[in-house]
Amino acid sequence: MSTTIALMGNPNSGKSTLFNLLTGARQHVGNYPGITVEKHEGILSLDGRELVVVDLPGTYSLTAYTADELVARNFLINERPNLVVIVLDATNLERSLYLVTQVMELGMPIIVVLNMMDEVRKKGIGIDLPGLSRTLGVPVVGMSARNGEGKADLLSAITQALDHPPAPKPLFISYGPDLDETLARMEAHIASSPLADGRIPPRWLAIKYLEQDAHILSLGERYPKLHAQLLEAVHTLATHTTQTLGADPEALVADYRYGYIASALRGILSWPVENRYDFSDKLDKLLTNKFVGPIIMLGVIYGMFEVTFRLGETPMEWMEAFFRWIGDSLSELLPEGLLASLLVSGMIDGVGGVLSFVPLILIMFFFLAFLEDSGYMARMAYMLDRVFRTFGLHGCSVVPFIVSGGIPGGCAVPGVMAARTLRSPKEKVATVLTAPFLVCGAKVPVFLLLAGAFFPESGGAALFWITLAGWTIALITARILRSTIIRGASTPFVMELPPYRMPTLRGMLLHTWERVWQYIKKAGTVILAISILVWAAMTFPGLPEERVDYWEAQRQSLQTQTWESSEAMEAALQEMEAAQRQEELRYSFAGRFGTALEPISQWAGFDWRTNIALIGGFAAKEVIVASLGTAYSLGEIDPDAATPLAERLARDPAWDRGVAISLIAFVLLYAPCLVTVTVIGREIGWRWAFFSMAFNTVLAFTVATVIFRLSRLLLG
Repeated sequence: MSTTIALMGNPNSGKSTLFNLLTGARQHVGNYPGITVEKHEGILSLDGRELVVVDLPGTYSLTAYTADELVARNFLINERPNLVVIVLDATNLERSLYLVTQVMELGMPIIVVLNMMDEVRKKGIGIDLPGLSRTLGVPVVGMSARNGEGKADLLSAITQALDHPPAPKPLFISYGPDLDETLARMEAHIASSPLADGRIPPRWLAIKYLEQDAHILSLGERYPKLHAQLLEAVHTLATHTTQTLGADPEALVADYRYGYIASALRGILSWPVENRYDFSDKLDKLLTNKFVGPIIMLGVIYGMFEVTFRLGETPMEWMEAFFRWIGDSLSELLPEGLLASLLVSGMIDGVGGVLSFVPLILIMFFFLAFLEDSGYMARMAYMLDRVFRTFGLHGCSVVPFIVSGGIPGGCAVPGVMAARTLRSPKEKVATVLTAPFLVCGAKVPVFLLLAGAFFPESGGAALFWITLAGWTIALITARILRSTIIRGASTPFVMELPPYRMPTLRGMLLHTWERVWQYIKKAGTVILAISILVWAAMTFPGLPEERVDYWEAQRQSLQTQTWESSEAMEAALQEMEAAQRQEELRYSFAGRFGTALEPISQWAGFDWRTNIALIGGFAAKEVIVASLGTAYSLGEIDPDAATPLAERLARDPAWDRGVAISLIAFVLLYAPCLVTVTVIGREIGWRWAFFSMAFNTVLAFTVATVIFRLSRLLLG
């Protein structure tokens, strides 16, 4: 049986940084069984042992309000890890210790890690680590995970705790005579029932009943008699405390916990005599200023796009040249036929078109990692709160929007799941339905392609305005939905601003690589599979025999004619072969479907080849680039001259800036990918999932049609 260490901590405590420090590259990401919450596991080699380290979702408490908190708590209860390492922000010790008290009440073996000790020293704060360890009765280690300070001390503490595990002894906090008396009675009832299951301290379960923990209450419902007794005890106590103390039991539990923490910290913390103004506070006076802050935020985002395009342009050309070389090499090695077409047009032009954007994606993700790790992303959420409330959303909706692609490169799947933090069901539904309008990483290759083809001198500016358009339409749509089918009162917004930190290069590179690797894996699996299917749909069933004979006769006729030069004959043959390829493509299954939609899609400027790509985009938006690459490769005049897709589009007479902007708008807004739709169905119901597919697509087509028709009026 493997030895398991659970890493817990508040958001922004540096828990993931410590996880990376301990496990390095020996980690993988999955989902917890039955729930779409990421599960990070890694291996720590220590004294010849292979220890499994599980990075639990960040949580402030073990009272489960969100799916992340529920996952973290259930892991402790059900999996019973050998050791729990709780990572705390040492600059905010009182708040951070709240989670520690709850884990100690569970009787789990723990090590407390006070992270960010370098910042503690900068602020002149003194912390008596041995004294805190004696007070809490658990090992306490000081660290700065960003630079590896204290790693050896932590490894030594882990070895000691595993070699000499302490006897389970749940922490007992007195919650005052009124609560303690009721808790004792409830504890006796629970101890004589199967609810505790021998794993959970009965007093801890009784406290959860006082806190009205929905999950624990649902577990108690399995034992109706016990459940009724406990609810009656809670109701009687609540009536008494409300009348005598002016507070409900849940509030009193929190008060007494903080009282315990304050007592534990007495004599442990020492502050400088002078009341120094914190650096983060000074910076926030500028960066979150009501007027200057938003301007700086827009400047940061615009600058990120410009630098991304400037730095990524040349590496992207190298990638395009690399895949072009592979395609040319395969064309020379393989005889003309289905195999060559599959490998070159179906796989290389399809997947290669997506992978060519890896340099730009990598740079963008690197900047995104900096904004997240530095603490500036939280400031963006704070500044946008006022705007969001105007449009009927909650301040916490900012995080799902940003994660979904508010800064390009996100993903709607975790964005939708991030909406779990919203307590109001109405605000949650509105957030989930509009978050997919943002520029997720899957859409970025499409926008980079079209911006490079039709706005070659201002790619960064184009992506900036696309991003703003996504935000604008998402907010306007949210306002409309909240005023019509999702009416409801707004709820207040409270959030914590973490201190500014200078991210480590290692941390940013790890975060960047995780995202880029997910992008590459998707291109090599899902996109590859869909590209092959799209190629097959564009290739079969092939022209009827009489049409094949017709084109062969045309070819022979051209070859028997008298020409001024061999170049002229070659040009005529290439033109004829292009016409044949176009007819073959139109006759294919995909071509027929795309052509059938053309009478409608032409209102937005989309021809049958674009229709094929957009249909594939319902599965995954990256497929749009791959499908366009395949369609234009199969219809290329000279199949041996594998030019970049952007050049093919730019020189195609059916394309211009009006068509490009129309397609950008449609891709930005139309139905979420299938994975996102599935998550929406799980999070808020399948009725809303199907609504998002239909509503988003109709909205996208309407906006695209208006843009295309206006472009025709303006351009004549």
